[in-house]
Amino acid sequence: MDSLHRLEEIFARFPGIGPRQAKRFVYHLLNKPDASIKEFVDLVQEVKRSTAECDRCHRFFAANGSKKTACSVCSDPSRDTSLLMVVARDSDFESIERSGAYKGLYFILGGTVPILDKEPEKRIRLKALLARLAEDGSPAREIILSLNTTPEGENTAELVKAALPKEGLRVTVLGRGLSTGAELEYVDGDTIRNALLNRH
Repeated sequence: MDSLHRLEEIFARFPGIGPRQAKRFVYHLLNKPDASIKEFVDLVQEVKRSTAECDRCHRFFAANGSKKTACSVCSDPSRDTSLLMVVARDSDFESIERSGAYKGLYFILGGTVPILDKEPEKRIRLKALLARLAEDGSPAREIILSLNTTPEGENTAELVKAALPKEGLRVTVLGRGLSTGAELEYVDGDTIRNALLNRH
């Protein structure tokens, strides 16, 4: 396979990108001057170098060369440590933060689990979530499962709920201010606020 088609394949692996869009990306880059391509490549490498994964919530954050292991949210003493919101991806975290409706902590699962999947532990950070809850001094009293209202999201919520400790922990899900099939990444702030207020 030549390099042009290999690049198309790489773009097609991006979330939400199909073969036709991948092809358009490749031809868009081919029409750019060399300086723009170099800037693009350098920026991707710089983002990779300067970004770290939080060892508490597992979201990516700009470390900018520092040796910090926790992101600004996890290290913020004003956050409500009794609340832990579980989301699938970093983009979901960003949508909820933008709404300004939530002041607790987060955990990023890293994805969702399709129905009938035989190895869910390979798709989500379920063991890491349980380890975090088991840590000494982890005072979470409520887990808010904030997953997409899609079959995969609801299947993942059920898997997580079944694995969580049964004693001393309240498990809630976002209220149905979210329409069925909604993806958190694209939901507006008011809808997120209502879903949080009406969680059950």
